[in-house]
Formats: sequence, structure tokens, C-alpha cells
Amino acid sequence: MNESESSPRIGQIVRIVQGREAGQYAVVIDVLDGRFVLLADGEKRKYDRPKKKNLQHVELMDFISPEVQDSLLETGRVTNGKLRFAVSKYVNEAVTDLKKGDQLDGERRCN
Repeated sequence: MNESESSPRIGQIVRIVQGREAGQYAVVIDVLDGRFVLLADGEKRKYDRPKKKNLQHVELMDFISPEVQDSLLETGRVTNGKLRFAVSKYVNEAVTDLKKGDQLDGERRCN
């Protein structure tokens, strides 16, 4: 396990792997201790009511949203719009690009 996977950072995107929200993406808005983080996505989980999640139940992504990180470090708050923007930006760039490559499998077919 390298350093980026073992310690979550504020503004980092995570994929929830266990629980009711499994498969969804969220943003780390606070690190409580070495075991728990607070997550919000700005849509279902608003900033005012974040989800406390065990680190063993999330997968840390290699993407940290500078907008969310700067806002939280400067003012201590972040808007739900910025959270939604960060999650959608990550999903559109990283996740969609991976799926596009997987769908083709090197073959082009006309249907």
C-alpha cells in the first residue's frame, strides 16, 4: 500500500465499496482519525449531513478536487454545488474514459 492509498486527504474522491451506497462516488470533507472519514456528494449526502464511513469500506481514488480542498481549508465550508461538480468531473473524466476503452475491446462493429 503506498502513501496516497493509506491516508485520505480532504477533497479526495472515494468510491464506496460496502454499504447501502456501494458503487457511488463521494468526496472526503473531513478526516476524523486514522479509521473514519466524513463523506458527502452534494446530492444525496449534503455537506450539512455527511456520512461517517470506515476507511475499510471505501476505495481512495488518485484524484483530489482543488476546488473543494481550497474551499474547506480557507473557509471551513464547501457548497453542495462544488461537491457535485467535483464528483461529476471525476466520473466524466476518469470513469467514462476507462469504460470507453473496455466497450470496444479492440473491435469495431456496426449495428
